[in-house]
Amino acid sequence: MGELLAALRAVAEPSRLRLLVLCARGELTVSDLAQILGQSQPRVSRHLKLLCDAGLLDRFREGSWVFYRLSSSRLSSGSAAGALSRHLVAACDQSDETIALDLQRLAAIKRQRAELAAAYFRENAAQWHRIRSLYVGEREVESALADIVGAAAPRDLLDIGTGTGRMLEILGPRVANALGIDQSREMLASARVNLERAGLANSIVRLGDMYQLPIADASFDAVVIHQVLHYADRPAAALAEAARVLRPRGTLILVDFAPHALDFLREEHAHRRLGFADADIDEWCRAAGLEPAPPRHLPGDPLTVVIWTACRGTAGDQRHSAAAREPAAVLA
Repeated sequence: MGELLAALRAVAEPSRLRLLVLCARGELTVSDLAQILGQSQPRVSRHLKLLCDAGLLDRFREGSWVFYRLSSSRLSSGSAAGALSRHLVAACDQSDETIALDLQRLAAIKRQRAELAAAYFRENAAQWHRIRSLYVGEREVESALADIVGAAAPRDLLDIGTGTGRMLEILGPRVANALGIDQSREMLASARVNLERAGLANSIVRLGDMYQLPIADASFDAVVIHQVLHYADRPAAALAEAARVLRPRGTLILVDFAPHALDFLREEHAHRRLGFADADIDEWCRAAGLEPAPPRHLPGDPLTVVIWTACRGTAGDQRHSAAAREPAAVLA
């Protein structure tokens, strides 16, 4: 009762109710919300603090930026405040003059985001298309991944190095909750636009480092690392960190290139590794306490894509490497 009363007191003010409705539509900054409400940032920040303290909103930081979102079901499924926030948003009539104007301003901000993301990828499109033309079609890879995830039937999925959020678009509909991590703010901006366009309310993205994931141990049933490991200077450590956040019987899915000799990918596109041998992936997975399955090779011209999978054992069988034992913060 105390939690519910505190939440009711926090939201019982027109500006805070408007903020709740807006944050149910996506992840927004104080600047976004101040622009929509026509109020100063300090005033909006005070409102947001009250809503977060009451458990109605989630707050998370990306560098110097702070985002707000309606309390997620993943973090507050048993919370009276989380349930209340969703009921209140559903009860608000979108035809109300104030709410309708807020949502119009929010739509304008989202259009601006989409235009900025599109401009970024127009500037970089040439290099993406050049690399993609070297290997098997993406649809074949995506279909194989969808089959693997469908068979594993995970509830919670993590995509490390999510980029534009493509894996979340493909796999998000197959899970209850999906999280993408990337260290590029530009990529995350594009991913948010893509996820909003796809209507994937169960999928979110966060800024993070693949060597030190901002996630507690044993938090996910499946972890995907899609075309990311070749950028890593410490691939074994990245796999160990991915293994750390897997639950018992969870599945790691790794997609990357077989060994090749295309040096221009290293010189022009920052690839640190020119593909990976099956034996190396096998060794790194076992060192991280995972049991590898036979890999699947998808030959292209000239690059071959490989899908490796590995399974975390039961709690009593887990073996963590030193890299995996490093403490990680709980995702905020």
